[in-house]
Amino acid sequence: MDYTERLRAFPLLSGISDEDLRILAGLLKERRTSAGENIITEGESGDEVYVLLEGIVDIIKTTIFGDRFVVATLDANAHCVFGEMAMIDSDKRSATVQAKTDCLTLSITRADFDRFCDEHPKSGVVLLKMISTNLVRNIRTENNNLRLVYQALIEEIETE
Repeated sequence: MDYTERLRAFPLLSGISDEDLRILAGLLKERRTSAGENIITEGESGDEVYVLLEGIVDIIKTTIFGDRFVVATLDANAHCVFGEMAMIDSDKRSATVQAKTDCLTLSITRADFDRFCDEHPKSGVVLLKMISTNLVRNIRTENNNLRLVYQALIEEIETE
């Protein structure tokens, strides 16, 4: 199925040409996931980035004590992309992404993404800038969260 028109709504893809978007869409692999199923599992290897076309997913982290907690919920209506860290490095997945509802995702491997960027450098630069912007936004959010946790810890210690 051709998803080119639906992909145009994603901010990550808004800066690339119609022709390049059509080519990129042809590289994407469709995956349907049932509610409760993991799309990505924390700690596993992975090299795909996902576009959430339909459904809702939870982003879940595991504490050092083994407790799992939802750090974010993504809805397809917000035109979300996840797993983009895999486009940058080869490290293990930093969180679990679990389908909260039945989901439809499109994914691209790092190898296909790299090949696309080599063959379409202008669009590749645009995509990498958008991915970088998303990652920086996430880092800023996590830095703020760490500041709040640190502040709460200090306040707890001072009241003892």
